[in-house]
Amino acid sequence: MTSTVSASHSQSPIRLEVATLWRLSWPMLVGQLATVGMGVADVAMTGHVSAAELAAVSLGTSVWSIILVTVMGVMMAVNSVVSHEMGAGRFDKISHSVRESLWLGLGVGLAGCVAANLCALLFDHIGLDPAVAQRAKTFLHIISLGMPAFACYRALYGYTTSINQTKPIMVIAICGLLYNVVMNTLFIFGSFGLPKLGALGCAVSTATGMWLMLGAMVLWIRKASAYRLTYPFTHWEGPNWGEIGSMLKLGLPIGVTHFAEVSAFGMVSLLVARFGVVQVSAHQIALNFVSLVFMVPLSFGIGALTRVGQSMGEGNPVKARFVAWVGTGMCIAFGLLSAIFIAIFRWHIAAMYTSDAAVQATCAMLLLFAALFQLSDSTQVAAASSIRGYKVTRAPMVIQMIAFWGVALPVGWILGLAPRWFPWSPAQPMAATGFWIGLVLGLTVAAVLLAWTLHRLACARVREK
Repeated sequence: MTSTVSASHSQSPIRLEVATLWRLSWPMLVGQLATVGMGVADVAMTGHVSAAELAAVSLGTSVWSIILVTVMGVMMAVNSVVSHEMGAGRFDKISHSVRESLWLGLGVGLAGCVAANLCALLFDHIGLDPAVAQRAKTFLHIISLGMPAFACYRALYGYTTSINQTKPIMVIAICGLLYNVVMNTLFIFGSFGLPKLGALGCAVSTATGMWLMLGAMVLWIRKASAYRLTYPFTHWEGPNWGEIGSMLKLGLPIGVTHFAEVSAFGMVSLLVARFGVVQVSAHQIALNFVSLVFMVPLSFGIGALTRVGQSMGEGNPVKARFVAWVGTGMCIAFGLLSAIFIAIFRWHIAAMYTSDAAVQATCAMLLLFAALFQLSDSTQVAAASSIRGYKVTRAPMVIQMIAFWGVALPVGWILGLAPRWFPWSPAQPMAATGFWIGLVLGLTVAAVLLAWTLHRLACARVREK
C-alpha cells in the first residue's frame, strides 16, 4: 500500500509536466547560450586586435543584434502554428506549413538584410571617426548576407522544437560556436597565411556560419527518423500567400515586441554613455550578465509555448491552462533562485568582469536592481510565451511596449537624467541607477499585466470548450 502511494505521488501531474518541460527546454538552453557565446567571442577576440577594430564590431553588432532579434521574433510564429498541428495530429499539415514557413523565412531574411544595409548608412551621420564608420559599415554589409539563412534556420528551429525534437538545436548551436571561434582565429588574426581582416573577419565567420547551420539543420531533418511523419522536403511547393500572411500576422507582433525590448535596452546604453566610463562599463557588465541569466527562463518559455500549443491542438484547454501555469511556476522558481544568487554574489560577479574598484562598486549596486527584477523578468517571459501558445500575439506586444517604452524608459530618463523642467525630478541625476530603477518598474508592470492576461485567456478558452 505504501509503495503504491509513493509511486502515485512520484507520478503526480505537476512532476510529470515539470520533467517533460525540462526535457524539452534544456537542449534549447544550451543552444541559446552557445548562440550568445558567438557574439561574446566576436567582441572578445576582436578586442585583441585594436581599439578601432573593437569599436567597429561593437557598433556593427549593436545594430545587427536589434535586427536579428526582431527577425527571430517574427519567425516564432512557426512555433505556434506547428505546435497546434502537432497536438491535433495533423502531420501532413505540418509538412505543408514548414514549406510555407521557409518562404516566410526567405522573405523576412531578405527584408532583414536590406534593413541592415540601410542602417549602415547611419554611421556616416553620428560623428564617428571616418575609418571606424567605414569599417562598421562594411561589417554590416558582409554579415547581412547571412540573414536569409538565419531566418530560414529559425523556421526549421520552430518546426523541430514544436515536434519535441530539441537535440539538434543544441548540437548545431555548439558546432556553430566552435566554427565561429576557429574561423575568427583564422580571419581576424590572419592565421596560416590568410589575410588579417580584423572586424571583417567576424562578419565573414558569422555570415558563413549561418548558412552552414541552416545546411546542418536540413541534413539532420533528412537523416533522422524522428521527422518521418512530418518530413517537409518531399516535394517542391510554391508560396501560399494566404498562409504566409497568417503566419506573418502572428509573427509581426512578436517581432515588434522583441524590437521594443532590445531597442529600449539599447537606448538606456546610449543615455548612460554621457556619465562617463565607470557608469557605462558597470551598466554593460550588469546587462551582459543578466542577459546570460535570462536565457534560462527564455528557454522554459519557448518550451511552455510549445506545450500550450500542442495542448490546444489536442482540443484540451484545461491541459493548456495547466501546462501554462506549470511553465510559469518553473520560471518564477528560477527567478527566485537567480535573485538570491545575484544578490549574494554580486561583488564576485563584478570582479569576474573587471579589476577596476570604481566599476566594481557601481556594477555591484546595479546587480542589486537586477536581483530585484529577476522574478518579474522570469514571470513576464513565461506568461508572454504561454499566451503566444494560444496563438494570441498582439496582447503581449501592447503590454510589453507599454512596460518598456511607457514605463521603464520614461521613469529611467527622469531619474537618470533629472531634467530640471520636470517637477518630480531628483535633485541630482541618478545616472545608471535611475535607469535600472525604471527597468525594475517596467518589468514589474509587464509581469503583472501578462500574468493577468494569461489567467483571463486560459479561463476563457476553458469556458469556450
